[in-house]
Amino acid sequence: MSHDTSTPADDEKPHASERVREILAVVVLSTVAILTAWCGFESSKWSGQMSIDFSQASSARIKAADLASEARDAQAIDLTIYTQWLRARATGDDREARYVRDRFTPEFATAFADWQANGEKLNSPFAEPSYVPEGREESKATSRQADQKYAEALRSNQRGDDYSLLTVLFALVLFFVAVSERNRTRWSAWFLLGAGIVAAVVGVVILATFPVLI
Repeated sequence: MSHDTSTPADDEKPHASERVREILAVVVLSTVAILTAWCGFESSKWSGQMSIDFSQASSARIKAADLASEARDAQAIDLTIYTQWLRARATGDDREARYVRDRFTPEFATAFADWQANGEKLNSPFAEPSYVPEGREESKATSRQADQKYAEALRSNQRGDDYSLLTVLFALVLFFVAVSERNRTRWSAWFLLGAGIVAAVVGVVILATFPVLI
């Protein structure tokens, strides 16, 4: 006649272990599901920000081109008036030369004064550093702004991609945890759950380093 030597505590140990594993699995699944949704939200927000940045960069490029064209037109006008002044000077008509000079634009008048103060060593006032036709500096500033916005768009695109890649890692966590629930071998179920928890922790650490856009 055989005797049952097992105790109630021995029967409860496997059940308690399975219960702990099930609770851990539910907690991990719930947490990762929330984090996955958050990553999707952030990815869409950064993608939207990227579109805005690209649009602003394009607008700045167009504005910079318009300002550069304005500067070229201003320089062409200054060149025309300067040519008239040279003609008057060549003919010795001081009255006409003064008349033309009074019609210099403020930008060219400054460069012309510097040119004469320096003994007219340069070929023309246009070569003076002080000659800055209207629109030139604004064009440069706007062009730099366009470059900045373009760089910000690339960063926004990368951040959106980073969040998208993180959803893949969290999907892997969900896979490990779900498979562990279907595995009847206790050691393999714990192994899969442990792998999922480790991957989840890695994902959370990485997520903490990402910028947030609300």
